[in-house]
Amino acid sequence: MMGFQAPITIKTAIDNIQSNTYLLPAIQRKFVWSSEQIEMLFDSILRDYPINSFMFWRVSDKNIKSGYKFYSFLTSYREFFHDDNEYINTAGAPDFYTVIDGQQRLTSLYIGMRGTYAYKLPRKWWKDDEESIPTRKLYLKLSGPVPPQYDSQKYYDFRFLTKNEVKPDCFEVGEILNFGGISDVLSTLNKMGLSGNQYAVDTLSKLYEVVHLRPTINYYLQTEQDSDKVLEIFIRTNSGGTPLSFSDLLMSISSANWKTIDARKEFDQLISEVYSIGKPGFIIDKDFILKTCLVLFVGDIKFKLANFTAANVSMFENNWQNVRKAIVSVFSLLDALGYNNVTFRAKNAAIPLIYHAYNSKLTDGKAKNYSQQEKQDISRWLALTFIKSIFSGHTDSVLTAMRNVLNGSTSQSFPVQALMNAFKNDPNKNYSCDDSFIDGLLEAQKDSNEAFYVLHLLYFSINCSGSVHQDHLHPSSVFKNDKKMQQCIPQADWNFASKPENWNSVANLQLLPGPVNSSKNASPLEDWAAQNNISSSELFVPAGTSLKIADFRSFITARRKVLKDRIKNLLPY
Repeated sequence: MMGFQAPITIKTAIDNIQSNTYLLPAIQRKFVWSSEQIEMLFDSILRDYPINSFMFWRVSDKNIKSGYKFYSFLTSYREFFHDDNEYINTAGAPDFYTVIDGQQRLTSLYIGMRGTYAYKLPRKWWKDDEESIPTRKLYLKLSGPVPPQYDSQKYYDFRFLTKNEVKPDCFEVGEILNFGGISDVLSTLNKMGLSGNQYAVDTLSKLYEVVHLRPTINYYLQTEQDSDKVLEIFIRTNSGGTPLSFSDLLMSISSANWKTIDARKEFDQLISEVYSIGKPGFIIDKDFILKTCLVLFVGDIKFKLANFTAANVSMFENNWQNVRKAIVSVFSLLDALGYNNVTFRAKNAAIPLIYHAYNSKLTDGKAKNYSQQEKQDISRWLALTFIKSIFSGHTDSVLTAMRNVLNGSTSQSFPVQALMNAFKNDPNKNYSCDDSFIDGLLEAQKDSNEAFYVLHLLYFSINCSGSVHQDHLHPSSVFKNDKKMQQCIPQADWNFASKPENWNSVANLQLLPGPVNSSKNASPLEDWAAQNNISSSELFVPAGTSLKIADFRSFITARRKVLKDRIKNLLPY
């Protein structure tokens, strides 16, 4: 029987999810709804707004049960760290239903009533702990609706709260599933001291009604055991709402076609392994991994179905272990070069390095070993690549051009100069810098990405395997205190010295190993240079340049000229 079925209650749907009567096919994307979207869904249900119909596929064919992958619904969502659905072995299982349309809504209902939702707090690191990503449950405030001045969209005050945020008037939404009748509603309100609050009585009574009594879940049932037809239906029904990215579908197809390896599990493990590298750790996703596989093995690297044939997917699987090692090897290199997830802002810039690592040294499964000179060349190439935003816009054409260079190179080392020469005649993506562009670079402020790239370009030979700091040559404490600055610097230079583009920019910055910078502290430049035998050339100033704080203006002026000339000498053409 196929077509729309008799609607069911939310309680029935939740029970079916819990018993694994409802499962998710491999072609479904991961859960992507925010906590606010879930809260709005519950608000809509309580306000009698339609939440659209669902589509289920009843799986009864034993070959489909054993030949395809299915997953249970997510219960305890933790942003980035726990967003994976658990694999369920359905070979020999009784008939079950998979969700073709409505996964995000059903998962939201399940998390709101049976699970938890943890998201990262602002200004916290991505750490898998309660301090950075606290666990929350969905609650409904029963003392009154949301004040319209705070939220004009919601009426009912649904909120995901931590244990410490729960107030006496907050009702844990999942508890409604345990209610056997309206008497439980009244008993609960009495315990909460809200039995005399008519809003609380009406609201909790309605929540009980919409969960237990009202057939809210309308669904269309597909019963044909034709997986190709179901895939076509899936693509069509998921073309609206929160868009299904093409890579989500391609990932699902790849996952289903790998024969001996669980692709989904392998991708998740690789993402976690790469995240363990760097501080903060590098974050990659399945799009990055799939794009890397295309660049490694397929002529056309665009995300399109024709590039994910059975033959191509088989190639991905057969070479997966070396692909994984190449990716880990390169991100370990990037960490050693001083990059992290924040500063390495265009992840696709890692793909040419992965391509080179895979093809040059990984055929025997060993990691690529880089000489010191090669590390310096790569550091210079990366800095210029980020400075000129080479990977902004149409990255497929950039990756294809770079792959052509790598294929044509006879060098065992990463061909930095050839890669940059390939874009020499491209008006939008070349590595040249005119005088005004360089002047702007020298005004980049401390701890900005731009300052990071320029300093790594200038200090590309520094060993970044440990902690490396951006350090003010003339201490910043002088310029942050007007009284102190005016005591040290001649009055004629006060205006110049007070401008951040002079004292807080690349013009007054250097890279130092962390321990060296800590020992330097806020020492006057003149004293520190003398005590540590630091030469004028190491400071990028002409011989004889005064290092006294009183001569700050002449120092910065002279250093700017040297830095500008040095950057020009580092350009490829």
